[in-house]
Amino acid sequence: MRLTKVTTLRLTALAVPLLALLPFSVNAQREHEQHGSPQGPVGHGFIPQHGPAPTPARPHAEPAPHAATLPQQHYRDFEGHPEAPHVHANGEWVGHNTGPNDPRYHLDHPWEHGHFTGGFGPGHVWHLQGGGPSRFWFNGFYFSVAPPDLSFVADWIWNSDPIVIYEDPDHAGWYLAYNSRLGTYVHVMYLG
Repeated sequence: MRLTKVTTLRLTALAVPLLALLPFSVNAQREHEQHGSPQGPVGHGFIPQHGPAPTPARPHAEPAPHAATLPQQHYRDFEGHPEAPHVHANGEWVGHNTGPNDPRYHLDHPWEHGHFTGGFGPGHVWHLQGGGPSRFWFNGFYFSVAPPDLSFVADWIWNSDPIVIYEDPDHAGWYLAYNSRLGTYVHVMYLG
């Protein structure tokens, strides 16, 4: 079958509008990759621009429950997400919603070892240099993982994982250590 000039012009007339849509498709994909969606993977080097917002105050807050009476919280909100506190690529901090009265993170003496001054957020990516959950370090700063969060660090690599520290807006005396390889985070105490 030979293509005539008319057939070629008709095909061109169909192809040009389709090609014009291509940039929109590429831009939509870029937008998804940059801002993410909750259903996408977590971790893989993504670093949140900021820590979680404070949990909104409840108008008629009840007394804080005893830690033993708190129901077990589940974190796997989408297929492929971890069963641990994590951050979506859109910046949503999954699991940071229990508020300042959570008895698991109550400290009688918050900041008893001082305040971390190494820097917070995406401009300060640290690499773990040793230790384990009870005492780990990087660049001369020492931390320990909160006891309720110990099960969430079983797959951390204590001599190399990239960690970003954020301030915890709800729990005095605690920081949030975000592991950008895994996309998970835990409460940590600064030890000096």
